[in-house]
Amino acid sequence: MAKSYRSRINRQPSQFRIKFIPSITVILGSMVTAMPLITDYPVLPPFGLLILLSWRLIRPGYWPVWAGFPLGMVDDMFSGQPFGSAAFLWSLVFIALETLDRRGVGRDYWQDWLIASLSIIFVLIGGMLIIDFQSNLLRLEILVPQILLSILLYPFVTRFIGAIDNWRLAR
Repeated sequence: MAKSYRSRINRQPSQFRIKFIPSITVILGSMVTAMPLITDYPVLPPFGLLILLSWRLIRPGYWPVWAGFPLGMVDDMFSGQPFGSAAFLWSLVFIALETLDRRGVGRDYWQDWLIASLSIIFVLIGGMLIIDFQSNLLRLEILVPQILLSILLYPFVTRFIGAIDNWRLAR
């Protein structure tokens, strides 16, 4: 006999998926930077930041402004940056995004990509300057490949997060 049929009418999406999937994806993205990849210069994009920006720009009201701090602390544990640097920089990005959202002006895809690009540049340069301001101020060109790769990967990450968001809210 065939499997029993369950009606999909009046079914609610899983509360676990609704509440925890965005945070879990950011944490998993931050864990990618802990891979044993040995290079002379930073190349690997900050996937935790890309995923965080994707969620924040797709679902502007989902996370409160303070959410950048704990997620940044988790990223600091895996990235090797000084503890608190991503928490500080991600918090500043969240405050800036909240300020933009409060203006009530609608954004399109290109504006979101520009906002994400500026945020990526800010966080990567800020992280490098936090490590050693005096010697790294003259060597910012080292970050150019990582910044370009991160900016070019952002639309793909956003597409992936959009698919996860559709699954997260599915019944």
